[in-house]
Amino acid sequence: MITAEQSEQLRAWFAERLPVDVYESLVSVTADREEITVVGVIPATESVKEFRERTREQRIEVAREAESLYRRKVAWGVRAGEETTLFTHLAVPVMTRLRQSERQVLDTLVAGGVARSRADALAWCVRLVGRNTDTWLTELRDSLDTVRQVREQGPDVSGGTDSRKSGSE
Repeated sequence: MITAEQSEQLRAWFAERLPVDVYESLVSVTADREEITVVGVIPATESVKEFRERTREQRIEVAREAESLYRRKVAWGVRAGEETTLFTHLAVPVMTRLRQSERQVLDTLVAGGVARSRADALAWCVRLVGRNTDTWLTELRDSLDTVRQVREQGPDVSGGTDSRKSGSE
């Protein structure tokens, strides 16, 4: 997870490098450990397919530079009206251990036809939580930024001397 300050720096980096005719406006630049996702508004007169074709070379050039600098893949998306479409984005496997009651939730979603597998059911649950707890997750991310700032203001524990190695030998 990146801090709010890092997120703003990342957004500024992309805003500076994207040619003015790629997006009408930059909606969001989000990042995690594996991927940076850039989403912008396209002209109302242009389809997603037309946008992808028209901007492909420009986006590839910016993505190569970003991938080299940030060591993350770059995914692109567009907002047309109220609909957001992502393309060339990652699906990253995540390992977890679940107790029986938790597995039963996933199995119920599979049996009910909501998901094809436990993995799909888990992804469905994560999307549902993300949609329904957006305010809480935002507050949690903000509090993590505060914790990071407090840590940075604390004592330097990495460069201290070891009291066991005093010169009394």
